Amino acid sequence: MNTIKDSKGKVGIVMNTKEMALLAVNALEDKKAEDVRIIDISEISTIADYFIIADGSNKSQIQAMADNVSEILGRAGVNLRQMEGYQNANWILMDFQDVIVHIFDRENRLFYDLERIWRDGVLIDKETLEKK
Repeated sequence: MNTIKDSKGKVGIVMNTKEMALLAVNALEDKKAEDVRIIDISEISTIADYFIIADGSNKSQIQAMADNVSEILGRAGVNLRQMEGYQNANWILMDFQDVIVHIFDRENRLFYDLERIWRDGVLIDKETLEKK
């Protein structure tokens, strides 16, 4: 992470998309997310650089994972552009512009199978995000 000053001298944090994705993965893991997958779609799509896909075992856990991702990234200065599906918590989509987080219940994750749809992307592990 880098810090910058705007024209009024206010200090802000600038982070790259790898750092954003790593924060999101850690936030999901803090709430016991299951089967976390990171897909690098930067070479095949302009909508984002990373898809992060995870699932939880019940509505409360899925919502807690979304809340934690939103809180952690928000504290880091990353703006949540849009969130869909929070009330039902079958599939919560969180759009952080260059990082898109998908949190599913198990049944819907199997049904929608985003990993298959985005198989042209590169499946990476958390350690890849941790490398500078």
